Amino acid sequence: MSCFFKLLAFVLFFQYHFCSCIVAQHKIRGKNKYVAAKDVFDVLSGIFRKEIVLDTLELKYPERKDSVKTTVIAVLPSVNYSVITKWAFGGFLNGSYYLNKKGNTNMSTSDLLVIYTLRQQLIAKLKSTTWTKDNGYNLIGDWRFMKYPSFTFGLGSDAAIRPGFLIDYSYLRVYQTVYRELSGYFYIGIGYKLDYHYNVKEYSNGIVSDFDIYTEGNQGKTLASGPTINFLYDSRENLVNPLGGRFYGYLSYRYNSKLTGSSTDWQSITLDARKYIKFPTKSTNILALWSYNWFTFGGNPSYLDLPSTGWDAGDNQGRGYIQGRFRSNNLLSLEAEYRFSITRNKLLGGVVFSNVQTVSEIKTMHFKEAYPAAGAGIRLKINKHTNSNLSIDVALGVNGSKTIFVNLGEIF
Repeated sequence: MSCFFKLLAFVLFFQYHFCSCIVAQHKIRGKNKYVAAKDVFDVLSGIFRKEIVLDTLELKYPERKDSVKTTVIAVLPSVNYSVITKWAFGGFLNGSYYLNKKGNTNMSTSDLLVIYTLRQQLIAKLKSTTWTKDNGYNLIGDWRFMKYPSFTFGLGSDAAIRPGFLIDYSYLRVYQTVYRELSGYFYIGIGYKLDYHYNVKEYSNGIVSDFDIYTEGNQGKTLASGPTINFLYDSRENLVNPLGGRFYGYLSYRYNSKLTGSSTDWQSITLDARKYIKFPTKSTNILALWSYNWFTFGGNPSYLDLPSTGWDAGDNQGRGYIQGRFRSNNLLSLEAEYRFSITRNKLLGGVVFSNVQTVSEIKTMHFKEAYPAAGAGIRLKINKHTNSNLSIDVALGVNGSKTIFVNLGEIF
C-alpha cells in the first residue's frame, strides 16, 4: 500500500502542476539560519543524483516575458479517493493560458476531469477560470455530468439515526458566473445556475422513506434553473494553500423560476467565509477557519437540490460524514483547522481539525441538533514553488461515522 500512495502522490501532482501560477518562497527560516524548502522532486533528485524538473511555467510567472508560452496543455492520469466514491480512476486534461500575454492579466485555466469509480459512478467535470485583459473580468464555470448512484439518509436532524438507502440518478450541472472587479479584492458578478436530475430512483426495500414522502412518490426528474447575483472578496494569492492574513468571502443569491424552466419556484442564499491566521505570528503555521451556510426559501426545492453535507463547490464540507449525510431546507457549518510543519524543510506537515454542522427541521425550519466531527491528516509537499501538498485526512463523526479524504491542496 505504501508504494501505491507514492504513485498516487505523483499522479495527483500532475493533475495540478500546470494549473498553478503562484510562486512561493523557496527558503524558510530555521532557528538560526535559512533552511532550504524541499518537495518530493527534490528528494527524488537527491536519490537519483540528477535534477528532476517537469516544467518551469510556475517559475516564470508573474514576471513573464514575451518568450513565455501562452498555452500549455497536459493530458494526465487521475486517481482519487473518498467515502462516497471509494477509489476513482480516470483522466485529466488541463489547459493553462494567457488571454493577454502582456500587462497584468492573470493566467486562465480550464480543467476537464473524467473518472469512473468503484461504486460504478461516472463523473465528468469541466471547471474554468478565465481572466480578460488586465483582469477586467473573471469568468468562472463549473459544468458537470454525473451518473451518480449514492446514498441518502433522510431529512432533518433525525437522519442521524436512520439507515441510508441507495439512490440512483443522472445529473447535469451548468454554473457560469461573470465577475467584475469593483475595488481591491472585491468583485460583483451575475450568473446562471442549472441543476437537472433525471432517471431518479431510490432503492428503499419497500420502506417508506423521507424521499418518498417529500416527493410524494413522483420525482423521476427535476430541473432548477435561474439567475444569480454574486459578491466576492478574495485576498488569497495561493488558492491551493492560502497564507496567513488572507480572507475569502462569497455571497450568492439564486432565483429559480418556472419562467426560466424550473420545476418549481424557490430561492437560495449561499454564504461561504474563510479566514487564515498565522499562528504563532512568527511561524508559517496557519489556523484556518471556515463557515459554510446554505439557505432555501420562497418555495420547495426538489429533494436532490436541498442543502446537504458535502455538496459545496469543492465537495469537501463536513469531513467526518459521507456526502449527503444530512439534508434539509437549511444547513449551517463551522470548521477550524490548524496546519503545521513537521520537518523544518516543510517536506512533511500535518493538520488537526474539527467541525460541527446542523440542518433545520424540514417543516418548522428550526435547528434542533448539531453534529460534531474531528480528525487529523498528513501533508506531503508536492511542489515547493506553488506550496501545494498531497493531503490525506481521516475524520470521525458521531454514531461511528468516519471518512477518509485524499486530495491535492488544502480542503479549504
